[in-house]
Amino acid sequence: MDLLFHEILGWLGYLQRGPVLAQLLLVVLPAMAVVLLRDRLPPQMPLQRWLRPAAVAIIALGSGLLAAAGLPWRFSLSLGVLYLGWQGLNLLHGLLNRRIEAKSLRQLESRLIRPAFLLLAALTVIRQLDSVQDLAIIPLGRWFGVPLSLGQLFQALVILYLVAIGSAAPAQGLAWLLQRALVLSDGSRRALALMLRYLTVAIGLIWVANHLGLNATAVLAIAGGLSVGLGFGIKEVFSNFISGLWLLLEGSVRPGEVLFIDGDPCEVRSLGLRAAVLWRDRDNAELVIPNQTFFTATTTTYTGSDRLRRSQILIGAAYRHDPTAVIGLLEATARAVQGVLSTPAPRGLVLSYGDSAIQYALRFWIANPMDNVSICSAVNAAVWQAFRQEGIEIPFPQRVQYTLPGPPDPVSPSSLIEPE
Repeated sequence: MDLLFHEILGWLGYLQRGPVLAQLLLVVLPAMAVVLLRDRLPPQMPLQRWLRPAAVAIIALGSGLLAAAGLPWRFSLSLGVLYLGWQGLNLLHGLLNRRIEAKSLRQLESRLIRPAFLLLAALTVIRQLDSVQDLAIIPLGRWFGVPLSLGQLFQALVILYLVAIGSAAPAQGLAWLLQRALVLSDGSRRALALMLRYLTVAIGLIWVANHLGLNATAVLAIAGGLSVGLGFGIKEVFSNFISGLWLLLEGSVRPGEVLFIDGDPCEVRSLGLRAAVLWRDRDNAELVIPNQTFFTATTTTYTGSDRLRRSQILIGAAYRHDPTAVIGLLEATARAVQGVLSTPAPRGLVLSYGDSAIQYALRFWIANPMDNVSICSAVNAAVWQAFRQEGIEIPFPQRVQYTLPGPPDPVSPSSLIEPE
């Protein structure tokens, strides 16, 4: 570890040299100018599109002048090529945006494309300052009784990152093939993709342990440390992880399921290692709920066996209308509303005889539980129009106030005294 610190101090000393510092400023100053001007200039100005090409031209011209003067120039040229490549990622974004949806593209860029470019840029800069092969053999000490070098640690971290991030697409593809072969539901496909990804990460961890040369004793030592940690701080994390796996196997909380949380239907978007992410339709909010919550609290699901949901609206009609005619009108109106299923058929019911109206219920079925509010609103509006056309009155409680003469004014004692 001390040798690595000495190498880093050597890099800092090298960068402080006059010719090297001049090459560094030749690239850094135009890049900073682009960032500052881009934020201050209006987006519609034509100068905006020429900022990056101008910065690249300045870097190339400066490197050429240094080479013509016989001064060091290769470091500035390397940095300029990296800057040009970083700006080229914007062009790649425009090409991929036509084929990949925005959310998936953001994840691909932030988790894979840009980190890979930054890693390549770091290795390129290190090659200008030092030898990568010499850095790879720098010892970092003994971890769990196994000697570890910087190259081994770097390779293990890169493999783990690629396995954790890059396993999503292959896992989803394999789950899609299994869905076609085994005729699985969409929720089962998402759960299978997540379990395949967990399996891939577990295999990656085993490969890293084997690559580092960890023996059984070291693994037992790590397990012992984890068992102690579970008792002090990470018990909840471990419990949520096991709960997530159990929920996937059980199938009650899978991506795509609709649960009733705090009075609102919510769709399960993802089931992670620690928590489940649910989407609430009425305010476009995402709820992050720990996995073990579903084992300690009662949860209502609308997609346990199917996605059908029975909804109902309540309405009153005046006593002078025949209940049979009102029920027939309610059922016919519901069947004409888009989103209401014809099978099972809508059904009208007489609930009770109220003070001023007969209370009716109209029950109907919908295919998607998340559309309940909008379809109920459409049914209510259609019933209003149907009652208005047929002349059916929707009464409401009314109060009539009568003004009565009050009691006589009280007689005061002074009025009883006779005048002299």
